[in-house]
Amino acid sequence: MTRTVLIIDDNPAVGEALSLALSLHEIRPLTALTPEDGLAVLERDAVDVVIQDMNFTADTTSGEEGVELFRAIRERHPDLPVILLTAWTHLETAVELVKAGAADYLAKPWDDHKLLATVENLLELSESSRELSRSRRERRQRREQLRSKYDLDGLVFASEAMGRTLNLACQVARSDVPVLITGPNGTGKERIAAIVHANSAVKRGPFVAVNCGALPGELIEAELFGADAGAYTGANKAREGRFELADGGTLFLDEIGNLPLPGQMKLLRVLETGQFERLGSGKTRQVKVRVLSATNADLKAMIQAGTFREDLYYRLNVIEVNLPPLTERTDDILPLAEFFLDGRAELGDAAREAMQSYSWPGNVRELKNAIERAALLAGGSPITPELLNLPQHAAVSTRNLDEPSRDAVEDALQHAGGVVSRAAQQLGLSRQALYRRMERYGLATSG
Repeated sequence: MTRTVLIIDDNPAVGEALSLALSLHEIRPLTALTPEDGLAVLERDAVDVVIQDMNFTADTTSGEEGVELFRAIRERHPDLPVILLTAWTHLETAVELVKAGAADYLAKPWDDHKLLATVENLLELSESSRELSRSRRERRQRREQLRSKYDLDGLVFASEAMGRTLNLACQVARSDVPVLITGPNGTGKERIAAIVHANSAVKRGPFVAVNCGALPGELIEAELFGADAGAYTGANKAREGRFELADGGTLFLDEIGNLPLPGQMKLLRVLETGQFERLGSGKTRQVKVRVLSATNADLKAMIQAGTFREDLYYRLNVIEVNLPPLTERTDDILPLAEFFLDGRAELGDAAREAMQSYSWPGNVRELKNAIERAALLAGGSPITPELLNLPQHAAVSTRNLDEPSRDAVEDALQHAGGVVSRAAQQLGLSRQALYRRMERYGLATSG
């Protein structure tokens, strides 16, 4: 791939010297003698890095022309790295422009070794930036394709991890096999079950959910299978169970690990035959129900302990869909927060940082509660970390400030114009730490 550097300097000798030095390192040089010519070159040629002078008028040493050129480049090509060539009289101006987004500045006369090292670094990062943009476009396209192909029930997500989970859930939705949805509390297992139903062959049928952990053991069987009048104390009339209510549709059994062993045996029979009896009744009923279940428990450990049937486990777990915790899909935190806010308040920068560094042991449910509380207390003002009321001791339990997500690194590099030192400062990392993360995420191969 051709690497191209544009030199904008009104001194032809400067352009020739820099062109020679760049050509010796297999870098294609382009030259322009005026700011206008330089901007015209940028409109018609693909340029990776610009080296620009700060002064283009012989009778002034203010550097105003260089400032105007830099601002014009940033306005028209905001991601293009710019190196400033400056005399000592322009040093203060150059420093200000670096703060405004210039990649670096070099004093005249320049050191060839330093200049070439700076250019090589920026060229590599420019290539990485293009790759980052391509990668983000592809991920965004995959999300859009998923949304256009399947009914995602309005679910908000941005992370690759959640995209993979949703893709699997939607792929298995059209079959009629049981699906076991696993993951920590608060990750949204019922939402995934609803999405499976919405994309299934029985989507026009009922979707019935029951929390097996919210009912006393003696009532769970009546809840699932129904009961005739007099079947138990207080059963004054016959009642339909959830299986009957879900006939022709989907039954979602949340916290399946809480189902007592007698109920497990009856559930296994329904899964195998579609048949069951209400409590207190000898009449066999037949239903056709797609069963989805969910748990945050270790069912294999429960099998070893004798509290969960192994044959039922394998009946329920034909397909397992695992929902990762928020610590493994941190790119979802801010989109979810904005969704829960629904325009009622604005998230301050410090609040955003605190949210991304917090471990969220309660996952999406905890995030929603924190946002609801903060929005209520903010009264229209920007939300601060104090309003989020996140426990300080847990703020760095699983993911700390030194562990930005892949998307956060990509954003920082793009906002910094590909300059690692500025991206690292934005992320609160050292350059070496940022290089390690870039390498880990496959965003750079060398430093």
